[in-house]
Order: sequence, then structure tokens, then C-alpha cells
Amino acid sequence: MYRKILAAVNEHLNSEVAARYALTLASHLDAKLYICFVARKDMSQQARRAAEDAMKKLFHDAMEKNIRAESIAEIGDPVAEIGKIVRHEGISLVFASTRREDTERRFFTGTIARNLSLKLPCSVALVRVVHSGRVHPGKILVPLKERIDHVTERAYFTAALARTFKSKVYVFHAPKKVTRFFHGEIHLTPEDWEQRMPQDISRFTEQLEQQEIEHENRLLPGGTGKNITIEAFAKRHDLIIMGASERRLFSSLLRGNPVEYVLRETPCDLIILTPRHED
Repeated sequence: MYRKILAAVNEHLNSEVAARYALTLASHLDAKLYICFVARKDMSQQARRAAEDAMKKLFHDAMEKNIRAESIAEIGDPVAEIGKIVRHEGISLVFASTRREDTERRFFTGTIARNLSLKLPCSVALVRVVHSGRVHPGKILVPLKERIDHVTERAYFTAALARTFKSKVYVFHAPKKVTRFFHGEIHLTPEDWEQRMPQDISRFTEQLEQQEIEHENRLLPGGTGKNITIEAFAKRHDLIIMGASERRLFSSLLRGNPVEYVLRETPCDLIILTPRHED
């Protein structure tokens, strides 16, 4: 599915760390790796040198691992130039890092990360780096909502990372609390919740089983974003993989945005996947 992977690099350390997820995945999948840096016209010489040094290190590491790799440097708007490369080279997956200021802006409005996930024709993995010192997740938390699109790709992406890092996957679902008129909240046993597992989540876990990925299901009714961060912190997870939120702006204003909450509060590295490959 992912034969060509692009890692977008800039002058910040977190972009190099995010690129190492791409590098390790490319090695496991025997995919070609494109290491890309787009210099903004107003970028300082110091910032350019930092980004170019990161590209050189990543390319050297790719060569040592016998990964087919190519470095591309351009000048201009990062979203537009990366879009051109994706279309010209037939890239299937792009890794890019979020920046610190992205966590302070609601719904990623106007950020490079948000625009990449919206405008690129391929799948996009946005990486929020929390632990810059290591890229070896042993425990991966995968929160899933009731209805999921691109189930096959989501399972493939998760399985590929889990196999790459020899990780265990924890599939996490935070269903709405069950209530009855006049009776309030109904407390269900874990077995009851298991029987209520949504069909899309069952399909996801079945595909993990087909790929022989060690996994465990976790259910915790209540507020989605908060529960995800609590679960990640309490169980000491190393990485969270979430799908990009499909909620519209008006809905997000009324009910909040789980991805936005986790992006801001995550205790570990976070990958926000926007899948584009059809099942």
C-alpha cells in the first residue's frame, strides 16, 4: 500500500524525529523514502542550515539501512511544493511534524500541518513529538470511534508500525454512557460493553488478527478526548495513533474536538492519520 513515503523536514528537531518514523517504516515495508525540505523565502540562513543538516543525517542513516532514498530541496510555499512532489513522484504517504504553535490554535486553522492533511491527494501522518529522545514505541494506543472510514488502511498502518517496532496495540473505544428515561445512567459490565462493540471496530481488530498483531481491547465510557489522554498516561503508552477528525467546524464549536484535545494534552507521541487509500 505504501510504496513511496515522503518525510517533510524543516529546521525544528521535532521534524527530524517525525521523519525517523517514516524512515523506520520505509525500511520495514521496503518502500522508497523521499526526504524533503522546502525553504520559505523569508527563512534565515541559520534555519536553512539546520534543516539541511537534518536532511543529510536522515539520508546517511537511510543509506546505512539500505533504504532506497532521495533528498529533495525546494524554495517556496511548503504545502504547494510538497503537493507538486507528491503528484509528480506518486507518493502514497507523507509524514510531517506538528509545531508547538499548532497546539495553541483551534482546529489547526491556517497551520502547515492542517493544510497538508487537507490538500494532499495521498495519506498524511502528522506527528506530534513529545519524547524526542526515542522512537521505539512498545505500547501503541489506538482510539477508535463508533464509525470509521478507510478501515483497511487504518489497520494496515497500525499493523505496519506495530510490526516495525515489535509493539503491542491497545484498541481503545470510549462509547457514550447508556441511559434510560427516568432511570439515569446504566452501569454495564465489561462483557456487556464487549457485546456492544461497533461493527467497524470489530472489522479493525479482525484485520489486526489476520496480520498476527498482538492487541488488546479497552473500553472506557465517557468523554472521548479526556479519556484518551488519561488512558495513555495511566497505562504508560508510548504512542497514540488517531484518525483525523471529520467533525465540521460548527459541531466542533458545540461539542469540542477530541483530536484537538489530545494534540494539546497528550503525554506521549501522537500520530494523526488522514487516510486516502480506498478499502
